[in-house]
Amino acid sequence: MITPPETVRTHAPRVACDGASEIRGGAALGHPRVWLQIDEKGYVECGYCDRRFVLIGGPADVQEAA
Repeated sequence: MITPPETVRTHAPRVACDGASEIRGGAALGHPRVWLQIDEKGYVECGYCDRRFVLIGGPADVQEAA
């Protein structure tokens, strides 16, 4: 399995991804905004940019040991 480029922890089970939300004026640099639903696995990955959204407290919410 390939590790996703970015993991975002969230309290909301429904999230939006546009691929450029962290880039100032980045709407033109991202992808179309899509709404994603986190399921029983506790995470969902964006089909455009592979960003992974993890539900805080869910089964996939495992912090990596530093």
